[in-house]
Amino acid sequence: MCSNIQQDEVAIVMVPFPAQGHLNQLLQLSCLISSSYDLPVYYVGSAIHNRQARVRANALNPSDIAKIHFHDIPTPEFASPPPDFNAMSKFPSQLQPSWDASMLLRESIASFLRDISSKSRRVVVVHDSLISYNIQDVSSLHNAESYVFNCISVFTLYCFISLSMGMPVKLEEELLKKLPSIEGTLTDKIKNLGASQRPYMDIRSGDIHNTSKVIEGEFLDLLAQVASKQEKKQWAIGPILPIKLDCVSNKNDICLEWLNKQPPRSVLYVSFGTTTSFSDREIKELAMGLEQSKQRFLWVLRDADRGDIFTGEARRLELPEGFEERVKGVGLVVREWAPQPEILAHSSTGGFMSHCGWNSCIESITMGVPIAAWPMHSDQPKNGFLVTEMLKIGLIVRVWEKREELVSASAIENVVRKLMASEEGDAIRKRAEELGEAVRRSTEKGGASRMELDSFIEYITR
Repeated sequence: MCSNIQQDEVAIVMVPFPAQGHLNQLLQLSCLISSSYDLPVYYVGSAIHNRQARVRANALNPSDIAKIHFHDIPTPEFASPPPDFNAMSKFPSQLQPSWDASMLLRESIASFLRDISSKSRRVVVVHDSLISYNIQDVSSLHNAESYVFNCISVFTLYCFISLSMGMPVKLEEELLKKLPSIEGTLTDKIKNLGASQRPYMDIRSGDIHNTSKVIEGEFLDLLAQVASKQEKKQWAIGPILPIKLDCVSNKNDICLEWLNKQPPRSVLYVSFGTTTSFSDREIKELAMGLEQSKQRFLWVLRDADRGDIFTGEARRLELPEGFEERVKGVGLVVREWAPQPEILAHSSTGGFMSHCGWNSCIESITMGVPIAAWPMHSDQPKNGFLVTEMLKIGLIVRVWEKREELVSASAIENVVRKLMASEEGDAIRKRAEELGEAVRRSTEKGGASRMELDSFIEYITR
């Protein structure tokens, strides 16, 4: 598609925050809007992070990605240190320099928006809340409006907003007692970055959520109550990931080939996303726990991302001596980027041990796979609570209050066995499968999420 814009068109501009879980969701939304509604979509970010989004585009159809106009902004210099795998806090502080650098993109984004605004009937900017400062110039354009895309669960957002306003979180007494504290979830630097965005949030016309009423209906209602004074429109359009993965290009991926040989619902998929670093001791306990559980597993063993994923040598994570030989046939360890949505959609996958980033949660929920929840930082403790205590489609591996203690091999073995090979695990899996079915239906014509998405598109193209 050539990028000269028709005079009368509505142009949609996506501005993501430069971290994998955020880049990914806005790219999914770009493909969904571009392919379903045939609207021009521009994906705007630093050259490095645009490239990262494309290289790691899981489950997206290459021909859909080809329709997106990537606008690369020259990348400001930033340090890209390796993650500190022995740090007490699991928060990915190594990414902070890249986030600070992303705050220097305001001028370049403003100039791009002015250019597009002069050629379009309306410009619709969809951006991450953590990048609000960069899109403040929307308010000076007569034909532009902006929307915040929330990359976290509505439950987590509702808790954060309630606590920041000094209001009680509306949950039953028993659940409130178990609700993980905000202690230790964020560093002061990221809190300050978040706070610095707030003054620029008011110009938005509304909020889009990557969730479904089927999953978080009650929290969408509660969120609407606490945010009612702002009078912003809300749309719950998720899940935005492709549900039908038959157009997938990784048919001969090593993970999927291995899964093809396993019995239905027998494999525990183990992956902790792109921002978690395990110490050598933690890797050893996890390896022993998986081995002792005698359950089948597919383990993606990678270190956390650097700010620039294209530079520097990644640390090779060491497994106990002879481990891979001993688990041959039962377990597979993969050290490359893995096609997570396809793995979760595979009929052999019966559980997911996860850090509970919202991407991983929504993918697992959509594919009907129960979660062994092991939250590490940020929104993850609240997401883990939502999955295990509210939706009851998972088990907690380690409670948040014990986040600084080593999780032993025997604790890991017990959770894995309970999820994969017990009556309780079967009941949880059945609930997860039923919820997944309902969520997938909500994205089809006439379903709750599809109607919300149609309503959003109708509103911005009015």
